[in-house]
Amino acid sequence: MTHATNPFHPDLQRAARFFPKVTVNRPVLTVARFLTRLQRMPRIPEGVAVEDVRVPGPAGAPPVRVRTYRPRTVQGPTPALLWIHGGGYILGRPEMDDLLCAEFAHELGILVASVDYRLAPEHPFPAPLEDCYAALRWLFAQTGALGVLPERIAIGGASAGGGLTAALAQLAHDRKEVRPAFQLLVYPMLDDRTTRRTDIDGTNHRAWNQGSNVFGWRAYLGREPGGAEVPTHSVPARREELSGLPPAWLGVGTCDLFHDEDLAYARRLEAAGVPCDVSVVTGAFHGFDVITRGAEVAREFRGFYTTALRRALFPAPAVAERAPSPGA
Repeated sequence: MTHATNPFHPDLQRAARFFPKVTVNRPVLTVARFLTRLQRMPRIPEGVAVEDVRVPGPAGAPPVRVRTYRPRTVQGPTPALLWIHGGGYILGRPEMDDLLCAEFAHELGILVASVDYRLAPEHPFPAPLEDCYAALRWLFAQTGALGVLPERIAIGGASAGGGLTAALAQLAHDRKEVRPAFQLLVYPMLDDRTTRRTDIDGTNHRAWNQGSNVFGWRAYLGREPGGAEVPTHSVPARREELSGLPPAWLGVGTCDLFHDEDLAYARRLEAAGVPCDVSVVTGAFHGFDVITRGAEVAREFRGFYTTALRRALFPAPAVAERAPSPGA
C-alpha cells in the first residue's frame, strides 16, 4: 500500500498535522482579538529599549501609536526599519512581533518602529495604509531627534503587513514626500483576485486559507474582493506600473496560499527594473516562522530576511577604481 508524499518540510510536518484548521469569520475574529490581548508578551533582550510613542495621524484621524525598539549600546545615527504587523488586515498589534523587532534592533544595531494601525472591518481602506504612511512620515521628520539616517530607512512586514508594506512603497513613490530605501516582503498578502481562484485545493494551507482570505479582503476593501476595479493603492498587485519602487526582498513557502501571487509580483518587480531577491521555502506554510519559531527551517528563513535587511541598510562602500601606476 502506497502513501502520498507528505508535502510539508520535515521540520514542519508535526506542526502541520496538529495545527487547527480554522476559517476566520466575524465570531472567530472576536475570539481571536480577545486571545491576542491576553497573549503573554515575550521577554525583550536587556540590550533593547522599548518605548511607545504617539505620532500625528492622518488628517482628521487619531494619533498613531508606534512602538520603538532601540539597541542601548549603539552610538551615533543608525538606519531604521518601519515594521508593519500581519493579521489579514483585521487582527494584530505591534506587541505580537516584540521579539522579532527586538531581534532586528539588537542584531542589526538599528531603530525599529512598529505601527499600531487601525484594523478592518471597523476601519477599512484607506485607514490602515494611511496610518502606516503617517508613521513613515513621522520617522523621516524626526530623523535628527531619533538619531536615524534618512537615506537608510527600510519598510517591512509579514502577511497583511507585507501587503501594507508593498502598498506603502507605492503610495510613498506617488506622493514623493519620503522615499524608503528598501521593502521587506515576508509572505505578503498582495492580491484580492486570489479569492476568486477555483483551482486552489487548499489541502496544504495552514494558518490562512481561502475562506479567511475572502473575509480579510472583504473587510479591508469594504466590498466583495476580486471585482473589476478597486481603489488606487488598496491592492498592491493591481498596480500596473511598478518601476521606480525601492529594491525588495520577498520570501514565501510552497504551501502558502500567497505563493503564486507573491512570485508573480516579484517577477513583475524585476521586469520593471526593481531588484527583488526571492526566497522560496519548500514545504513551508503561512506563518511557519512564527508558529514553529524554534525549527531550523524557521531560523534559516529569518536569517535570510535579516541578511537582506543588513545588506540594504549597511551597503558595502563602493570601491574606487585604482588609477594606473606611473609608467604603466
